[in-house]
Amino acid sequence: MNNSLHQEFQPVQPPKKRFSDSLKNINAFVLIFAVIVISTILTYILPAGEYDRVEKGGRTIVVPDSFHHTESSPVGFFHIFTSIHSGLVNAAGIIFFVLLVGGAFGILKATGALDALIVAITRKLANRELLLIPVIMLFFAAGGTLMGMAEETLIYIGIIAPLAIALGFDAMVGYAIVALAANIGFMSAVLNPFNVGVAQSIAELPTFSGIGLRLALLATFYIAGVLYIYRYAKKVKKDPSLRILGSYQTGSKLHTPDMKLETRHKWILVVFLLNFITLIVGVLKFGWYIPEIGGLFLMFGIIVGIIGKLGPNQMADSFMDGAKEVISGALIIGFAQAILVVFQDGKLMDSVLYYASSFLGELTPALNAVGMFFVQLFLNFLVPSGSGQAALTMPIMAPLADLVGVTRQTAVLAFQLGDGISNTIFPTSGVLIAGLAIAGIPYTKWVRWIMPFIFIQIGIAIIFLLIAQAIHYGPF
Repeated sequence: MNNSLHQEFQPVQPPKKRFSDSLKNINAFVLIFAVIVISTILTYILPAGEYDRVEKGGRTIVVPDSFHHTESSPVGFFHIFTSIHSGLVNAAGIIFFVLLVGGAFGILKATGALDALIVAITRKLANRELLLIPVIMLFFAAGGTLMGMAEETLIYIGIIAPLAIALGFDAMVGYAIVALAANIGFMSAVLNPFNVGVAQSIAELPTFSGIGLRLALLATFYIAGVLYIYRYAKKVKKDPSLRILGSYQTGSKLHTPDMKLETRHKWILVVFLLNFITLIVGVLKFGWYIPEIGGLFLMFGIIVGIIGKLGPNQMADSFMDGAKEVISGALIIGFAQAILVVFQDGKLMDSVLYYASSFLGELTPALNAVGMFFVQLFLNFLVPSGSGQAALTMPIMAPLADLVGVTRQTAVLAFQLGDGISNTIFPTSGVLIAGLAIAGIPYTKWVRWIMPFIFIQIGIAIIFLLIAQAIHYGPF
């Protein structure tokens, strides 16, 4: 066989993956399991200790200045695996709550009411570019703050991005008014069950308490986002050479799905709104907690399915589809709780609290709240799931807040702000990367575009954290 023929049939070697690429794309479950292993090893190295605890106002609080070292309690190798089951059992209430809410939203999605609404808005604003940005952003901000809309936004990018281009803007504007608005709503979390709902449950706070400050936060972020995008939109409309067309070509015809907002869709949206009104009344007046809220979403999901003319089997299948979309986040909650199991069994949790409070105790309480925010901000690079990050950090942050003079509600606020802001820039966020791919926007161009707004958001976050600490944002 001659050399040319031999070379022709040489198998092509796949490019070698670099270790840095593996780290960048690490699965959240792999990361959490690694932390469980490291935590187990630390039980053999770090000194064990305990705080005294007392019951006060229906919650367990740490007694300051009661820390004392105890006999070392290292956990065994097999405990690495049994801790995961224990973590899932301990977090069962929150996990099932997330699955119920996700399933109810799956039924809502199957009715097509939300799709019909956004298409109707898009058509009405096709020749009113001045209203496009604030109106479309308001829709997605509401979706993010009420139902934790994140992955669901991806299907709308293909509608809004070409619309923005047809109106003389570009793909960046189209992508931002969907994704950035939804993230602003998700982060403000007025009634978001997937971040604040989970975090407040772990912190033993009344579910969705402190809603007033979060409404002000939503309004502030929404106005800032509208102004930021609108300023850029005017610039590219004035100078088309600055436009980023992404996956779309200028002059291409605007296409929206053939979908009408029918009467049944309108009734579904009314019921959807009624669900949240009932939720607010139940939480504020009757002290509803996770079981009642989960049951409420399930009940309204069935009502929506009936109005949407879904059969029993369709409702069940849609419920399962919705639950599938949140199953990863739900399981991450349990896996993250496994870390807490190891720390508690190894008597390291209170040692971590002691040394963290000793460090933060040198600062003023206001700066402690800001410090918690930056910790959450950077942790989101490793754990880009809001529910997972809440389960991982709040068991430490809640008692730490008690020790350093920060209210638990402020600690939750620091979590939601840190988690939310970084969602729009860290490449470990699957929703971000998928959305940019759909719009055809390079990640580097997005980073350059969004970075000034990241700093604006951080500034707003710090101001609200200082306000929260000054007013003793509570109830505790």
